[in-house]
Amino acid sequence: MRAMEEKDWNDDSLTMTTVSHHCFSDDSKAPSFSISIIENMKDEYGLFLWPCNVVLVEYVWQHNHRFSGANVVEVLGLTWGVWDSSIFSLQSTIILGADVLYDSNAFDNLFATVTFLFRNSPGSTYITSYHNRSGHHLIEFWVGKWGLECLKLLDGFSFLPSDKASL
Repeated sequence: MRAMEEKDWNDDSLTMTTVSHHCFSDDSKAPSFSISIIENMKDEYGLFLWPCNVVLVEYVWQHNHRFSGANVVEVLGLTWGVWDSSIFSLQSTIILGADVLYDSNAFDNLFATVTFLFRNSPGSTYITSYHNRSGHHLIEFWVGKWGLECLKLLDGFSFLPSDKASL
């Protein structure tokens, strides 16, 4: 379930920040946990966020057994293509990124960073959710360019519960 609770406009840079709340449950339909997602929408991207974050959280929830005991890195705080000493210490088995493929100018640096993290942690996996905004920037091209392998592409609507599929 999604409910907007907070909206804050920054008139100087035309940025809107919202907080949305989402509940996740198992087969018993009783809420098992909930999260709040802070979304910063900028005018240069149409002041709209695709629900990629909810899709990724739902995927993690439905496949939680894969994450038990895993060292997970969320790419939220990384700058693509910039590696400092802190990134050298990351020994991830799973790398997560929700809606990090929105600016085509950053795709090359993103996949360079993921490739570097893979070399630093052999056998790790990158799981992302993205909305293909342009047929000219298909993820398969970047995967091939960096010598990576894409094991599976899923349509988010194929596993989202009906109450989240309308997001």
